[in-house]
Amino acid sequence: MSLLLGVNIDHVATVRQARYAFAKNSPNAEPCPVAAGHDALAGGADSLTIHVRGDRRHMQDADAFRIRAEVPLPLNLEMGVTEEMLGLALKLKPEFACLVPESRMEITTEGGLNVVTGFDKIRMVVARLQDAGIKVSIFVDPDIQQIEAASETCAEMVELHTGCFANATGDEVQTELDRLIAAAVAGKSAALQVNAGHGINYQNITQVLSVPHLAELNIGHSIVSRALRIGMTAAVREMKELMGPYRA
Repeated sequence: MSLLLGVNIDHVATVRQARYAFAKNSPNAEPCPVAAGHDALAGGADSLTIHVRGDRRHMQDADAFRIRAEVPLPLNLEMGVTEEMLGLALKLKPEFACLVPESRMEITTEGGLNVVTGFDKIRMVVARLQDAGIKVSIFVDPDIQQIEAASETCAEMVELHTGCFANATGDEVQTELDRLIAAAVAGKSAALQVNAGHGINYQNITQVLSVPHLAELNIGHSIVSRALRIGMTAAVREMKELMGPYRA
């Protein structure tokens, strides 16, 4: 089975909000996340990922519903573990929801969700999403204890946070890669689908492919950045080609 690519298009909305945050109904508002979703589809994306944050810094609710209605790809909603976002998810009904930590002070997600300390609330949110037919992933650091706790919530998937690996230098690169490998093995042993994401780019993707048992990579920033030069469709196609040699 080939490794799937979920394209995160949040930062298309980030660029739009830089100019049109207070004029969201302007006929000049661009770039359009929906158009980016269609372009990602044309490039071979297997799904789209969006994150509607509590402060609505990039994706807006209207974006989410338009993407859901207009782009014929499975949708993965990254969401904080809050009643507000649970309500949005239950209305949106994406195929997948990925539970992530969220801080208003962070620029982007800075680490995995602490499932151990937040277990009861996370388990409740997982159950409510699943009751609505939404499959659930939990974004976790490559930590065995967190993966075991994620399994106990009855979520179907974990997404391994690859940010520490992506930011590592020197000998730390292999150390972080070994953590990811061990975490993937633990996830597989716990009967979880293992995904990965955060900081994966066109250079480090070859090392990521050494991690076993991966089903899907969720990649956003590097693809959107590459798209500024060659377009979204070509940028997605390039990443898919780089992922092609993967063997689980």
